[in-house]
Amino acid sequence: MTTTTTRRMRVGMLLVTALAATGLSALAAAPATAATPTAAATAAAASATPLTNLAHLDFLLDTAEPAAVDGHTTYRLDEEPQLVLPWTYADARDGGTFERVGGGQLDAATGGWGQGAYNADDVARAAVVYLRHWQLTGEDSSRTSAYELLRSLAYLQTSSGPNSGNVVLWMQPDGELNPSAEPVELPDPSDSGPSYWTARALWAFGEGYAAFAAAGTADDAAFASFLGDRLALSRAAVDTQVLSHYGEYEQSDGLKVPAWLIVDGADASAEAVLGLAAYVDSSGDPAARETLRKLAEGIAAMGAASGADTRAWPYGAILPWAQSRTMWHAWGSQMPAALAAASAALGSSALLKPAVRDAAVFTPTLLLAGGPDNGWFPTPTDTTQIAYGADSRLQSLLAVADATGSPAFEQLAAIQAAWFFGANRASSPMYDPATGVTFDGLAPDGTINRNGGAESTIHGLLSMIALDARPEVAARAQGVTTLASRDGLRLVEAETASGGAVSTPASAWTGESLYSGNVLTVKTGSKAVIPIGSADQPRVVESVQWIEPGALVRSGWTSGILPLGLLSIRGPAQGISPTPGVLLPQSLQLPVPGRATSVTVRPLAGSATIDNLIVRPLVSRMLLTGETADAGATQLLQSAARIPLPARVGVGAAASLSVYDATGRLVTERRIGATATTVLPAGGFAVVTR
Repeated sequence: MTTTTTRRMRVGMLLVTALAATGLSALAAAPATAATPTAAATAAAASATPLTNLAHLDFLLDTAEPAAVDGHTTYRLDEEPQLVLPWTYADARDGGTFERVGGGQLDAATGGWGQGAYNADDVARAAVVYLRHWQLTGEDSSRTSAYELLRSLAYLQTSSGPNSGNVVLWMQPDGELNPSAEPVELPDPSDSGPSYWTARALWAFGEGYAAFAAAGTADDAAFASFLGDRLALSRAAVDTQVLSHYGEYEQSDGLKVPAWLIVDGADASAEAVLGLAAYVDSSGDPAARETLRKLAEGIAAMGAASGADTRAWPYGAILPWAQSRTMWHAWGSQMPAALAAASAALGSSALLKPAVRDAAVFTPTLLLAGGPDNGWFPTPTDTTQIAYGADSRLQSLLAVADATGSPAFEQLAAIQAAWFFGANRASSPMYDPATGVTFDGLAPDGTINRNGGAESTIHGLLSMIALDARPEVAARAQGVTTLASRDGLRLVEAETASGGAVSTPASAWTGESLYSGNVLTVKTGSKAVIPIGSADQPRVVESVQWIEPGALVRSGWTSGILPLGLLSIRGPAQGISPTPGVLLPQSLQLPVPGRATSVTVRPLAGSATIDNLIVRPLVSRMLLTGETADAGATQLLQSAARIPLPARVGVGAAASLSVYDATGRLVTERRIGATATTVLPAGGFAVVTR
């Protein structure tokens, strides 16, 4: 539940060839999620040592026995009055132990918490963990846990009255519902409107229906029918509250965005789509199919909103929030996974195109910049990393791998998965297979938050289940646990300039994006020189400037006597954006030479208010290695050039080289020696492995 506070900040390619039939049918056979294993993967996984350890999640589970409440009941509640739910947080204690705690302040007199002990987000996602583990392994205990958690989730869903189909977020230890938490959640009460937790309920109900419907017994069929009814309740709420705006578009700081996403979020909608795709594939329900299609089209529209130039922000990413054109976050970024699942369930290759673009262009950019950051606003400003982000990226890569059949995405998935095993800025594992603990977070300075709450545990386990289904990806990820080097996208603070005036924004948070620090204002007729350091190659530069609606700012940029480009922008209308004005990256037309150590800005009209510069090597690269000299190694390179570009590759020993274009299509595959030269397609990437 650690992303709730972050989310509250938001409130207050082209596919080169048609998909091969085998690619589509493989995903259609298992559409529930990116991580659903193929039969071959399942057989291979059976012989491998499992990474998935449910012990810590089992420890988080507890029981509550709620009193009768109008509008809240569940399957066989009279016969089975106890509900099973995971505690929200687990604080680390001495000796490697944990204490289960709730959210908000504890009232010692009542035993209640300001928020609650249990929340619908984690109940739903924990159910998905046990469902997937049951499907992968056949474990009866996982089936039982999935059954109990789905019953609990159904109790949290409001089943009658004006808020029917919505979900109450919090429950106290004694089973009392807490629809109005402290601090306040939006919507408040929590079942009074569309929400992330309703979207996640759809995710769990959909995957639950598919799993129990396939189990074959009469009891399982009866429970599946119940889950189908509960999914229909939440689906109807989404149809009424959200999809009544289907086909309508809004403007958000000049960007055309869909008006029919759950809480304006492609991220929230994606988690609903994962469940709806599983349910539609299993049931064929035409009403659910329509809801799935409309939500998936809205998510795809947020991919189209990213624009055609993948060298510029947002680098091919599917944006998560319609109210901000300058925000992306790793947590909850399962938009490509959702589109891949919807593409298979609906037989629509068009839905897959933005997913492929995100996976093939943005994901390498993200990995090369530092990994699954909590927030790019639009620069990597919140570089905290959590399991929810790492897992969301992994699930999306594996989904696109299944949908396209390209080996590119499993190779990238192994790089992303290595984050859990030590290939991160802490150089330390974030998941422990011996205990099943996934740590709560990784700070920008490399400090690990060693608590192990439900959200981190859940998403760590979802990743491990996916890796257990793909032993080759798992082996590669565990073999390259050291980040040996990285040179990718970075930000340079404009406040380091000589010239201009430096000031501090009244608030770092603009309502839709985030200043990285102080800002530099340069007036017409003056100049400022911003140091960027030298490099061994040219660099692509974007200037991130604050622009007010209607304002015109034109500036010339040089490096020494070399012209770099003319930037001209008129501030777009606010639209549905939370605040007038926008922090907008603008790309210089020419790269900065490697020998250059600074860039100069001269405003020609208006004043340029610059937060920072995004500086990106023409060829970004990183190297992951194993713990010993003869262990594995993986090198990733990506081109930001507009034309094919020669690049030196190699990991210091004989290795395999795979080169892909900007759609993930394999261009070259060959063995190389310690080093070699290859040609990177424009916007493409290469992976070297040994």
